[in-house]
This record gives sequence, structure tokens and C-alpha cells, in this order.
Amino acid sequence: MSIATETDTTAFTAAWTAWHDAHETARADAHGFLAVTSLRWLAAEPERFDDVPGAWSTGEDGPVVLLGEGEELIVDGAPVTGRYAFGPIAERDQRTAAFGDAVVEVARRGGSDIVRPRHPDAALRTSYAGTPTYAPDERWAVAGRFEPFDEPREVTVGSAAEGLEHVYAAPGEVVFEHDGAEHRLIAFDGRTPGSLLVLFLDATSGVTTYAANRSLGVAAPAADGSVVLDFTRAVNLPCAYTDFATCPLPPAGNRLPFAVTAGERIPVERGGERADA
Repeated sequence: MSIATETDTTAFTAAWTAWHDAHETARADAHGFLAVTSLRWLAAEPERFDDVPGAWSTGEDGPVVLLGEGEELIVDGAPVTGRYAFGPIAERDQRTAAFGDAVVEVARRGGSDIVRPRHPDAALRTSYAGTPTYAPDERWAVAGRFEPFDEPREVTVGSAAEGLEHVYAAPGEVVFEHDGAEHRLIAFDGRTPGSLLVLFLDATSGVTTYAANRSLGVAAPAADGSVVLDFTRAVNLPCAYTDFATCPLPPAGNRLPFAVTAGERIPVERGGERADA
């Protein structure tokens, strides 16, 4: 290996390590997904739960909480008591209310309103010791191209929550080559303007990586449509750690026929080896 190549490899590994450390820190946030203690599906009849104040229901006013004597929530920085209506919540949107050192996510998923309390002292969070990964290998940062559809297509996918479906607008496909063969993956809009999100499976799924899905963020395509699929940054979604998740499954066809030995592996919480093993 030449000195230049060694330098490039070291820089790639250092950048990957900094990125993954930041990702792990965010994952283990005091009110992150590891802190979720339950997933509650709201109905018309008010119902109390043991990990969040109030009696919760949903209807024309969206999610509603009826707080009893001595109970309060903090919403948008202000205390609320008695009856409080959150208003209709759009699909995949959410609001947050605080109580003590905990928060509750009030959201809409798959056409239903839900609440998910998040407690910093949740056992899943306090016992979390990191996610095992494949060693970063820059050969898995693959050049590709983005091919937009004439118009975004609505794509229906399954969910980690039984019986639930998600509908996403797909702007196009990312195309790349591996071992001389062309592969295509349907892409959704990413977190930042112009960026893309790919949900996929491969030959490692259910063997060394989580069986249901992995997620890969792709930076906004260049003017000529070129992209880089850095599979070393393929990550687990919340459903890889907790049953209180409604994560989308990959679109039909987003299963690669080869092993992507890069990115995050099966979490310890699902039987994977520890990160330091």
C-alpha cells in the first residue's frame, strides 16, 4: 500500500469513526428511541397508561389528554392542566410534551394517533453498550447515479408494527454496479433538502445484520446525477432495538443479492455480539 493510499484510508476511517460516535451519542440521548417505554394506540375512549400522566384519546380534535388533579404536562414551554387537545397531527409528524424528566411523543403513524413515553431511566437505554459494526472499508463507498422518475411515485411499504403500512413519495432510483452487475434501489426523500434515503436488505440480513431493514442516507446528487452510496454508514432503524417502533420496511425489490459486509450489524439487544467482541 502506498503512503498516499494509507493516508486516504486513515482519513476515511477517522471520518467514519467520528460520524458513528456522533450517531451513537444521538441514539442514546436521554429522550431518544432507547428511552421509549411503550407504544400506545389511541382510541375514542379515554385510557390511562402507567408511564405517562392523563387519560388519552383521539377524535376530531386529534389526540386529547385529560389530566387529573395534580397532573400537568409542559407543552411548548408552558404548563397545561385539565383537558388539552393537540389538534390533528399530519402523517409522520409529531409533537412532544414533557413531565418530570420524561417526555411523551404524540404522533401519527400509519393513519393512527399514538403516544410513546420516553424515560431517561428506561432499562434499554441505561444498559445500552453500543452497536456492533463491520470495520469501515472505503471499498464499500460505491459510486452510483440517481435516476429521477418523471414524477414522484407513491410507494407503499410494510412496517415493523404488524398490520401497519406506510406510504412514501419516491423521487427516483439510485443505480450502481457491484461485481459487474447493475443494481437499482428505490430512494425516498432524505432528512435534508435534496438528500435521499434508501431502505434495503441484502444477503447478510438476518445473518449478521438486522433482518427487517437497514437505512442508508445519500447526499444530494451532483448536477450530473452522480451519488456515493457509502454502505459503511448503513444504520439500524429503531425497530432493531425495540418493539415499540413503527419503522418502514424496504420497498419490494430493494433486496441486494450479495452480502453488504459494511455498516451496522445486529444489535446486542437482538442477539448480536457486543461492539467490543
